[in-house]
Amino acid sequence: MQTLTVNLGDRSYPIFIGQDILSEALIAPFIKGTQVMVVTNDTVSPLYLDTLLGCLPTGNAVDVTVLPDGESFKDLTHLNLIFDRLLECRHNRTTTLIALGGGVVGDMTGFAAASYQRGVNFIQIPTTVLSQVDSSVGGKTGVNHSMGKNMIGAFYQPQLVVADISVFSTLPDRELSAGLAEVIKYGLIYDYSFFCWLEDNIERLIARDADALAYAIFRSCEIKAEVVAQDEKESGIRAWLNLGHTFGHAIETHQGYGNWLHGEAVSAGTMMALLLSCEMKWISDEDVSRARMLFEKANLPILPPENMSEKDFIELMSVDKKVLNGELRLVLLKSLGKAVVTADYSKEKLMSVLGA
Repeated sequence: MQTLTVNLGDRSYPIFIGQDILSEALIAPFIKGTQVMVVTNDTVSPLYLDTLLGCLPTGNAVDVTVLPDGESFKDLTHLNLIFDRLLECRHNRTTTLIALGGGVVGDMTGFAAASYQRGVNFIQIPTTVLSQVDSSVGGKTGVNHSMGKNMIGAFYQPQLVVADISVFSTLPDRELSAGLAEVIKYGLIYDYSFFCWLEDNIERLIARDADALAYAIFRSCEIKAEVVAQDEKESGIRAWLNLGHTFGHAIETHQGYGNWLHGEAVSAGTMMALLLSCEMKWISDEDVSRARMLFEKANLPILPPENMSEKDFIELMSVDKKVLNGELRLVLLKSLGKAVVTADYSKEKLMSVLGA
């Protein structure tokens, strides 16, 4: 097992990464009080809930909320199911919420923890590649709105993240690929040597090689922990983590949440961001080709949906959280391994990319 720390002063917390660590006695020291609410979904519950329950302290009163699985259920209506269960079971402000599942479960549980009785303890146990390398780390929580993804939420840090790589044995191929989109992102925005490593090892990752996955998860979490420690509330460098997301969130919203997986939309959105970066002469055609080949080898889409127009993109991107004083800021690349957040791009070239 490897351990990372997200350094946020008195709100710092560890990330445990390893094989078959869910059944180990790692969680008990991070549980406050005697009440626990496990939030999971109807896909993950039959696979890993009993393992988790078996490693919780015997003195705790443990309740469970099982949500329907899928991005289409990440909304205020289904968030309320968590609050209903907490109130029915009379959980007090010393309770601990445990998120057992992918990004949807983690985001919703974190938002519930941030809101219930104005804030209670919570722990992340992510069960997908995407949630292990991205959504479980850094304290972004929330739900979707019909007009925009993740538009309702809060920054709220967990007390612990447990990333058990062995759970990938039950992860569908499509979900594995979607998670790799976020892994590739880290190389593009922050670490060129990691990008090169991914070029050399993408086949091993797709084949679920345990050593390759362990390194990819560790390095991705390490980068995110470094970025979050510098900029918790996304006023600067943390926005780099949104490479491709402004385009990608528009795709998800337009297509209907869950029809394109988040990582699939991020992959296509990242290629759009790279094309615009190339149009601005910040990166080369060769840089774009290398990224395109990596996404293709990861079995990810490199083009946006055919039924999306420039108008669709502009309308949906106009409600993005990076709009400031009426200007849409985008995460673009100055070079492979170095990102920038800027509104200083050609609007004509943007429209060209949107119509590609």
